[in-house]
Amino acid sequence: MIKAEKLTKRYSNGDAKIIALDEVDLRLKKGAFSVLAGRSGSGKTTLLNMVGLLDKLDAGSLTISGQNVLRLSRAKRAVYRLWHIGFVFQSYNLIRVLSARENVAYVLQLRGVTAKKRKQIADQWLGEVGLQGLEHRKPDELSGGQQQRVAVARALAGKPDIVLADEPTANLDSQTGEELMVLMRQLNETHGMTFLIASHDPAVLEAGKQLLRMEDGRIVERINR
Repeated sequence: MIKAEKLTKRYSNGDAKIIALDEVDLRLKKGAFSVLAGRSGSGKTTLLNMVGLLDKLDAGSLTISGQNVLRLSRAKRAVYRLWHIGFVFQSYNLIRVLSARENVAYVLQLRGVTAKKRKQIADQWLGEVGLQGLEHRKPDELSGGQQQRVAVARALAGKPDIVLADEPTANLDSQTGEELMVLMRQLNETHGMTFLIASHDPAVLEAGKQLLRMEDGRIVERINR
């Protein structure tokens, strides 16, 4: 599903050069449930941004489902993200004025899916994440855990090839975070989507089928379970 070789990303901080990714190699099979572990600044989020085509590499190669995505133009990268990649963010990133159903259906709307079909798909996924009956509630009417479940439903509603999650439990209490990881693992096993999650939360690390430890922009340990 994902094949990355020698991914390199550097940033400038005044006169200093910061190496965020240092020739990282990454291979994920279809249906993987992999967790990037490491301290803040280890390169986890930068690696997610590279795989998610949100930032440009300085060097390296990246193929997803056999396609060299680095050759895509900026506009085509946006289209590729819309159809092939789902995102779950630490801060939920829900649209405050939209209901849970409308938030989940937003990606489908961008794809041109009819209103009737969007409602059907959104309600199905809200049911899968345990939010049936809350379809009309706006984010401010939901708990943090419920908002993140809406975010997960939104990420999966379009059945993307890859789901990328950056610190998805960071704003949740420990019990809610554990429940969210159980849910995401179940969805991974049920639907076979490939997950790559960045976190330092022990509950997330425990849930991973594969653990990739990062330090100083490198993957220094790989543990398969």
